[in-house]
Amino acid sequence: MILKVYTSLLLLFLVNSVWTRTVRQVYDDLGLDHWSHYTSECPQECFCPPSFPNALYCDNKGLKEIPPIPARIWYLYLQNNQIETLSEKPFVNATYLRWINLNKNKITNSGIESGVLSKLKRLLYLFLEDNELEEVPAPLPVGLEQLRLARNKISRIPEGVFSHLENLTMLDLHQNSLLDSALQSDTFQGLNNLMQLNIAKNSLKKMPLSIPANTLQLFLDNNSIEVIPENYFSAIPKVTFLRLNYNKLSDDGIPPSGFNVSSILDLQLSHNQLTKIPPINAHLEHLHLDHNKIKNVNGTQICPVSIALEEDYGHYGNIPRLRYLRLDGNEIQPPIPLDVMICFRLLQAVVI
Repeated sequence: MILKVYTSLLLLFLVNSVWTRTVRQVYDDLGLDHWSHYTSECPQECFCPPSFPNALYCDNKGLKEIPPIPARIWYLYLQNNQIETLSEKPFVNATYLRWINLNKNKITNSGIESGVLSKLKRLLYLFLEDNELEEVPAPLPVGLEQLRLARNKISRIPEGVFSHLENLTMLDLHQNSLLDSALQSDTFQGLNNLMQLNIAKNSLKKMPLSIPANTLQLFLDNNSIEVIPENYFSAIPKVTFLRLNYNKLSDDGIPPSGFNVSSILDLQLSHNQLTKIPPINAHLEHLHLDHNKIKNVNGTQICPVSIALEEDYGHYGNIPRLRYLRLDGNEIQPPIPLDVMICFRLLQAVVI
């Protein structure tokens, strides 16, 4: 019993020592004058964590307006409020902002003061998901690296809005109201370093034009796309992850070499209208074909290399790299044909 008491007291002493030392370090780093200054300038509606003086937490406060942002703030959290407008006044001193989260507010395009965003010259991340925007806001900070605009009402992309965003690596426009007419041949011009483009859950009937050449991840799920144009992916030679789930693709809508692209490692074609497996490349590693209308699988026909020639497997680079194959929700009856297993020797999982 005595040992337990001593142990508890020792633990309490250590915890208090660590806490006291942490607080003391914060005071020492900031100094008493700075500490008092930081506390006094923190907006009353928000929280300024002493251990993270560059962050300002104003989320979930029922705010209708943005409070004045102190000059020291880099990271600003304003999500889950009732904010309708973005004006220049709160940001006059906030010249070092890197990150703004304005998700789940009531911001409209008319509520954004002209030029207010472009004046935030150090901004890297801008989150405006779940608002009431009808078009991509413009102009935008030229240094942006991520722009998230999901779940708005966007049906229009102003001409040239992305033309100066050379640092943008991620653009999320999913679950909006984009039609094919909104995506012109020059819409994405200037996005030279874009790696992820998400246009899922819109109203597209065609593959979008002029996707930036460096795109690695292209998400087009939940549209109404029927056709993949011939040589479409030659313009985006680095695309690695391609999602086309929940579209209207049929066998006739896919050219013979439509998906025979060496860069694609993960191909998702679930919930379409395919009756057969389209030709694939030997480099493909994950293939999702569940919930189509496929009735059978012929390993000899779908194998990207010749099964008959043993020498094709003499070097690892010639072996098909498919590791995951999903075929459930079709009309295929097990077992999987032996020639499928002979072809795809690296298969680790088949879902049927």
